[in-house]
Amino acid sequence: MQFDEVVTGRRSIRGYKSDPVPKALIEEVLALAMRSPSSMNTQPWNFTVLSGEPLDLIRAGNTERNLAGVPHSREFRIGQPFAGQHRDRQVGVAKQLFAAMDIARDDKEKRQDWVLRGFRQFDAPVCVIITYDAVLADSDDTAFDCGAVTTALVNAAWSRGLGAVINSQGIMQSPVVREHAKIADDQVIMKAVALGWPDDSFPANAVVSERKSVAEAASFLGFPD
Repeated sequence: MQFDEVVTGRRSIRGYKSDPVPKALIEEVLALAMRSPSSMNTQPWNFTVLSGEPLDLIRAGNTERNLAGVPHSREFRIGQPFAGQHRDRQVGVAKQLFAAMDIARDDKEKRQDWVLRGFRQFDAPVCVIITYDAVLADSDDTAFDCGAVTTALVNAAWSRGLGAVINSQGIMQSPVVREHAKIADDQVIMKAVALGWPDDSFPANAVVSERKSVAEAASFLGFPD
């Protein structure tokens, strides 16, 4: 694909085929993603790539603990709930997804099933856990750099025919993730990426989230009219 095709065509994929993803292809995607820039070339990121039994154990533990009401234990800061225009955008994409999946506002069963899909990493055959070196945890550049490499990862995956969605639900219970993913103590768990072959029959996969315009997001100074 051309670069423009990747960026404009990529969508968040929440429904996957069960077909396995070759390890060599994932390594290729990661190698591309790791060309991302980082502050002073610190490259703070690391990846734990899960499939099969380890991923199933995380899905089960994550789901069980959340259903039991165990408080989340996310390690990367969450911040305050969205408000104003940011909350409007969050609600907007939720409405798009619920409409595509035919989930009514008062349908508690379907809504819960949708939430559980997130806890299960959307049943994707692969999950990539992004962590960063704890020694750099006090640097805001670290989070910025890990965001950049994660964006590059999902774009690189798309360029190879793979779908992905960045999410936090799958790492809400960090003790479960640490145990089954064997993540070292010197790493901070930041995000997860569900990865696999897109299921084109899954309605939510057709959703394209709205984007604000360049005019809304950018100011230009010193340019001729």
